[in-house]
Amino acid sequence: MCIFTFLAAEACLGLRDSRLALLISAIELGQMTVSASPSHTVVIVPTSTPMVSVTGARDELIRVIEKSFADSVILVRGNEITIDGPKPSVQLIETLISEMLVMLRTGQGLTPESVERSIAMLRSDVRPADVLTANIISSRGRTIRAKTLNQKRYVDAIDENTIVFGIGPAGTGKTYLAVAKAVQALQSKQVTRIILTRPAVEAGERLGFLPGTLSEKIDPYLRPLYDALHDMVDPDSIPRLMTSGTIEVAPLAYMRGRTLNDAFIILDEAQNTSAEQMKMFLTRLGFGSTMVITGDVTQIDLPTGTASGLRVVRDILTDVEDVAFCELTSTDVVRHKLVGQIVDAYGRYDEKRASQDQRPDRRNS
Repeated sequence: MCIFTFLAAEACLGLRDSRLALLISAIELGQMTVSASPSHTVVIVPTSTPMVSVTGARDELIRVIEKSFADSVILVRGNEITIDGPKPSVQLIETLISEMLVMLRTGQGLTPESVERSIAMLRSDVRPADVLTANIISSRGRTIRAKTLNQKRYVDAIDENTIVFGIGPAGTGKTYLAVAKAVQALQSKQVTRIILTRPAVEAGERLGFLPGTLSEKIDPYLRPLYDALHDMVDPDSIPRLMTSGTIEVAPLAYMRGRTLNDAFIILDEAQNTSAEQMKMFLTRLGFGSTMVITGDVTQIDLPTGTASGLRVVRDILTDVEDVAFCELTSTDVVRHKLVGQIVDAYGRYDEKRASQDQRPDRRNS
């Protein structure tokens, strides 16, 4: 039976739905082609799982799936989800719903963004439940975990290597996940202290003379690291941990001349280090320590003519064992979806400008 005949038969049986009608009309008008071997399946959701958690409020999760699989029709009646379409799409949707049910059973709520990421993972032959249910730490009723495939690879690399570079645009969780792994290592007594550092480089502004103590002068540069800590550690205990030296937040210049043993060390905003500063930082590594270096090579605030240490280090350490480089992209942005689109737009603009700069000037020829 062709898909048109099947759909028409359902409509005659009183199961007409607006989406079915639209699909039939599109096929009749030749606006849509269909597979010669259509498939039909029904997924039954356990009665213990509220349907709204699977479909989303006002079917928003179902609409995300329909948008990604325009060649298929999804109907929800009671606790049954009926899927019709080409066999590959139907099988992928069925697997997706099964993975969503696994995630719900682990206590993870579903959002349109998490469903979109799950679809992308399945198309890369990766089980979303393996990625999205791997907890790092839980704090004050909140669980921190990787939200994308590249984030999971980044977290796994931290477990498997002594030095890890997390390189990617804003909002991809580079620093946040690194701090989460640091707190996890401290809680499990893998290390005895956490050291968080950043280069004190102005982001295009001229701040001039800042009044106050040295700590008050440098705190604005280190505030993002404090923010991440406050999400993962009891805020009341942070001053005590900092006083005892268990947690240290300091500018990069304070690392010179030290050997850092049994520590989890994070260098944030590493694109704003010079090549010399990067070498200085990496050679602070002591026994029993882990280093994570994060940065975005598209947001360099160094003076003109100064090479970024984060750009240079990849060419130097690519073949060194126990050192990993992890790339995150706009698809890994976990802030507002516009952030990913902004990152892509700037990327296209930079590529266009670079290609224009490379064109020969014909006016002087």
